[in-house]
Amino acid sequence: MEKIPLTDWSLIQSFLAVAETGSLSAAARRLSRSQPTLGRHIQSLEADLNQHLFERHPRGLQLSQAGTALLPMAREMQTQMYRLSLQAAGQSEELAGTVRITASVFASHYLLPPLLAEIRRVEPGIELELVPTDESENLLYRAADIALRMYRPTQLDVITRHVADLPLGIFAAKSYLEQRGTPQTAEELWRHDLVGYDSNDLILNTMRSMGWQVDRTAFPMRCDNQATYWQLVRAGCGIGFCQCDVARADASVAELDLGIKIPPLPVWLTTHSAMRETPRIRRVWSLLAKALKPAGKSTPAPWESGAVVDPEAP
Repeated sequence: MEKIPLTDWSLIQSFLAVAETGSLSAAARRLSRSQPTLGRHIQSLEADLNQHLFERHPRGLQLSQAGTALLPMAREMQTQMYRLSLQAAGQSEELAGTVRITASVFASHYLLPPLLAEIRRVEPGIELELVPTDESENLLYRAADIALRMYRPTQLDVITRHVADLPLGIFAAKSYLEQRGTPQTAEELWRHDLVGYDSNDLILNTMRSMGWQVDRTAFPMRCDNQATYWQLVRAGCGIGFCQCDVARADASVAELDLGIKIPPLPVWLTTHSAMRETPRIRRVWSLLAKALKPAGKSTPAPWESGAVVDPEAP
């Protein structure tokens, strides 16, 4: 019987990084390794498999036919290795180590810093890493240990819990109101410049659900980055929408009471199911949930995984 070669997992990691980034240099940056190391890994894997995995092109490396066939199997191997590492990490009993948290850029800028400062004060043995991004980080691949989401996550193998509902309001810079006047009713709002999102249809869908048939042209100023969006409102570009707790703390803006009831913004904490019982992650989760609850004055729901409700609270 022909002997089947056993391939080092690190070679598969390098293969995936090169396949997904399209170059040795980009893959090296992703894995924090040197470019020559990545090159040797690809050569070793090709030798192990006796297959040519990449073709050189002016813009980098592209998968060969053999490399394309290997890619889904390599990704499945990656998934299983990450599951293994998650399960192993979940067995740690120490209330120490690093907890990596991801949240939107806006939440990372305006909402989380004071909460994380308090967690560091209470648990100085736990190191915190904050990843501000408006992309959905994959908890399975340990891009983060805990995710703060403004929507209910549906990814498989995660545990999620609704911890708060943040009230939203209508705000404008005082400088803008001094120039344009202050609207007193919802009808008067449409006579003003509004700040909206660009490709994100959240504000549009909310307005339509409230009976206003509008499109993106209703917003002469548009921006999808929520942190930048708020700076545009503060600078006087128009009337916009924001989390009440953040905006009310800003002396440069004023809240407009137009009798409009805006649905609150739900807040969900999420972690991978294998990490649920890790003491440091469980502790940070509990502290975050406790700190967020007063802001929205909501009663946190039990743990939820998909449609399954877990009665054990963190």
